Amino acid sequence: MKKYGLIFIMSLLVCVTMKAQECERYIEVTGTSEMEVVPDEIHYLIEIQEYFEEEFDGVSKPEQYKTKVPITRIEQELMQAIHDAGIPDSAVRVQEYGNNWRHQGHDFLISKQLDITLQDFKQIDRIVQKLNTRGIHSMSIGKLDNKDILTYHQKAKIEALKAAQRKAAYLVEALDKKLGSVIRIVENTNANSGMFGALQSNVMSMNAGGYDNFRTIQLKYSMTVRFEITDWMSR
Repeated sequence: MKKYGLIFIMSLLVCVTMKAQECERYIEVTGTSEMEVVPDEIHYLIEIQEYFEEEFDGVSKPEQYKTKVPITRIEQELMQAIHDAGIPDSAVRVQEYGNNWRHQGHDFLISKQLDITLQDFKQIDRIVQKLNTRGIHSMSIGKLDNKDILTYHQKAKIEALKAAQRKAAYLVEALDKKLGSVIRIVENTNANSGMFGALQSNVMSMNAGGYDNFRTIQLKYSMTVRFEITDWMSR
């Protein structure tokens, strides 16, 4: 019995060793994909800040500034420009509220950042054309999004997988071998940009017309796939 038991154990070890050697016959490649998506939701950020009338008279020095324009007036003018551009109040929300120290012994300057949700870039042009730039501290494009962005993510991932499969296939065929089953799939999240395999942030300081090269959402995905390598089947 001990002899048969020993033979049985040795047989198992041989099988396991052969299986391990068989599993070592694989190819591992990385496939990538890139996709541009046109956004249908654009977050336009405008920061306003209190200022002094004397800043624009071309004569007064900072220590002589005394006629401060309040944040409420600046905001009213901005909201009027937004309304004139055809943007409803519901598309505007306050993102930040703060103050900035100016000079010792002088008042703080209150600042406020508004997040305006738009559907296309032409709306930005209309807003900028109607703005009184006094009191406008900065303007920038924030997050870009699309209502079908999850579907685009899936398509980009699938294209990266297909690219990996094509690469592996022609490499093993060059060795007169055949591509077998998939052993492992790894999504390389570090290949994504920003939020979009993720979405790129597309945030930039800008003036009117300065966003021409930032009109699309860039999706980038990288997938590493391990395939089994088999011999050609008899023909």
